[in-house]
Amino acid sequence: MAWLPSPVVDDALAFTDLMALEPHGPDTFVGISEPVPFPRVYGGQVAAQGLRAAANTVDGPFRPHSLHAYFIRPGVIAEPIRFEVDRTRDGRSFVTRNVVARQSGGAIFSMSASFQVAEDEAEVVLHEPPDGVPAPEELASQNWGEILDRRPVPVPGSLRSSTLTWLRVTQDLGDDPILQTCALVYCSDDMPTAAAMLDHPGVRTAMEGEEDWERFMAATLDHALWFHRPLRADRWHLHALQGQGLTGGRALALGRVYDGAGLHVATVAQEILVRERRDG
Repeated sequence: MAWLPSPVVDDALAFTDLMALEPHGPDTFVGISEPVPFPRVYGGQVAAQGLRAAANTVDGPFRPHSLHAYFIRPGVIAEPIRFEVDRTRDGRSFVTRNVVARQSGGAIFSMSASFQVAEDEAEVVLHEPPDGVPAPEELASQNWGEILDRRPVPVPGSLRSSTLTWLRVTQDLGDDPILQTCALVYCSDDMPTAAAMLDHPGVRTAMEGEEDWERFMAATLDHALWFHRPLRADRWHLHALQGQGLTGGRALALGRVYDGAGLHVATVAQEILVRERRDG
């Protein structure tokens, strides 16, 4: 397979630019990456594009209800990403797709995504957002790019390894449920690392100003999302995340996503590699 030339990328990409995957053969799509202040492609972008590629092969009234992803290699921002979709199963109630994302160095990402038709069954809500959370309009933005608006909520020091953050994509995405779900995927990779890293005693000490923060590194290993209810990720959602401890250099964060009305719309889990940097 001849590799594709690197595209010329405008510095001001919109979310829909990232989702405009170009067909390149049967069930194969190619996307571009946004410029970010990191040395590699933002993982939330690759996951969102992977779900978009999977959805491009699904017909009928199916909507995503979960995805499980692995980050295999760092993605190169200047290279296009090729998404290859396997139509694993087409059922009456559920559809399963597997996606592999590749660049010239090999596979960088793999994902299994499941889609379901709407069912009129029992509805139970057991979780609500924490009390007393300031509205996003009361908080300052701390953004690292043009696509994502992020407004962290101050968390008391007693709430160890917890983060609360209002997130939304800045572009109006309309009523397309697939596009809105992809946008939530994009948002969901932003804060789990911060929550998980706080469990590392060296990281916590560094944050208190007693050690060098730069001697630690973090990289996402895997990422899972369950979509419980319809959502609009171009409106504010509260991402409430909690570190679950760490072992063997791997930290785990679990969290819930609430819409502006306090409805629990999604659940996220992410495992992150957290350790001191190694020479070479």
